[in-house]
Amino acid sequence: MSFQSYFPIWDQLQPHQQRRLLNSLTAQAVKRDTFLRGGSKDCAGLLLIRAGQLRAFVYSEEGREITIFRLFEGDLCLFCAPCVIPSIQFEVTIQAEKDTEFWSIPVGVYQQLMAESAAVANYTNELMASRFSEVMSRMEQFMWRSMDRRVAAFLLQEAAIEGTCELRITHETIARHLGSHREVVTRTLREFQGAGMVQLSRGKVTILDKERLTDLRA
Repeated sequence: MSFQSYFPIWDQLQPHQQRRLLNSLTAQAVKRDTFLRGGSKDCAGLLLIRAGQLRAFVYSEEGREITIFRLFEGDLCLFCAPCVIPSIQFEVTIQAEKDTEFWSIPVGVYQQLMAESAAVANYTNELMASRFSEVMSRMEQFMWRSMDRRVAAFLLQEAAIEGTCELRITHETIARHLGSHREVVTRTLREFQGAGMVQLSRGKVTILDKERLTDLRA
């Protein structure tokens, strides 16, 4: 599909704004594990994902990664261009979790659209509010939820994303998402296995009892 099909407020733009936006776009593709942004001074542009999956994460004081949200097909990555939203005061790193295709929107073009169009400004504010709500929810889980509940929630989320209960994922990867140590995640997964909720094998976690994991997550 075209960019017009992915940009949710395309029909609310004026014809000259639509032309300006289309003429400014750059189509790009990156391989899995590519870093698209890292550090507070990196402001290359906004990304609208055509296909693939990105992960946004921050570093804890101990240097561990904590995933704060994921981005999928049709999502617009505002955090890839923090200079668009001056109120962003923390550093977010963006990494491709899968091979990803996207359109890059130059910062200047998007800022001009925000100034001219109430629809673009409102859409941007709503999207930012939604992302911050997601970030706060993740931080709340990190600070207050027990590790077994966090691991259960993560496994269920991964199953929903991948559309399967056979998750090709390592304990180290889960630990990076949750801001924990691999040994802690391994111990928790082994407890789940002992309780019959999952089955573990090299590089794979198979969910056996979604209902019990869901009860544990709650």
